[in-house]
Amino acid sequence: MEDDYCKILKVSEDRVFPSEYLTTHHVHILVRKGTMQFSDGKSLHRSSEGDLVIWQMSNTIKDVAYCDDFDATFLVVTPHFLQQYNPEMVWATRGFIFIRSNPSFHLHESSLALINESFKLFSNRLEKPESPFKRNVLGCVLQIFLYDLWTVYSSELSQMEANDNASRIFLRFIAAVQRDCRRHRDVAHYANLLCIAPKYLSQVSKSVSGLPASEWISFYSAYELVTLLNDQSKTLTEVADIMCFESLSHFSRFTKKLLGKSPTDYRKN
Repeated sequence: MEDDYCKILKVSEDRVFPSEYLTTHHVHILVRKGTMQFSDGKSLHRSSEGDLVIWQMSNTIKDVAYCDDFDATFLVVTPHFLQQYNPEMVWATRGFIFIRSNPSFHLHESSLALINESFKLFSNRLEKPESPFKRNVLGCVLQIFLYDLWTVYSSELSQMEANDNASRIFLRFIAAVQRDCRRHRDVAHYANLLCIAPKYLSQVSKSVSGLPASEWISFYSAYELVTLLNDQSKTLTEVADIMCFESLSHFSRFTKKLLGKSPTDYRKN
């Protein structure tokens, strides 16, 4: 289990800045006072009181600067912790797209109240004594936070989907992958469903998310594979059948390529 998988910090009290966690955590910053600025490699962003800033580890964040009286509360979570307790894959992907283009956005009164409530819940639970279930409880709090976060930018996402043809194609692709990745793991299958060329689908995926279509297929396939392998009631043969592999050897090679271990070794660990 990784250390420091989840923390709530405040700049003025803890004497640390969000940028100190850039290389190890996903960072969610609620600006309380002053201003900060940063570059995502494409644009320079300036954030002030009432703004929520989200730095995903997959994004390029650089040239971070804070004004002298800057103060913020920020939540940091490790990628593994976020992946383990992510409650919903399609909305998580939508959020990934939105945040990639909007790493900083202003919170209106009701949205600010939601995020404040989630941050307070994290603080309260982090202060509780250690227990066998503390990580699980914090995982549940993380799920509440994610649902609140998706609620905050759901209207912006709907607008983005309505106005951006590439986003519409990408989200239809993601929904199809989530539904079919146990049976189909080639780009051509999904391009055919969307009535577009495989090369164009990969171009759309790259332009919207920064990742080619094949990587999203691998990501969702790994998610399904790990879910099935973690279910000890299923034999490896049953898992291979559910994932539609023609042979156990093919299944074993695929698992080793995707997870770095054979199915047997994965279960042993």
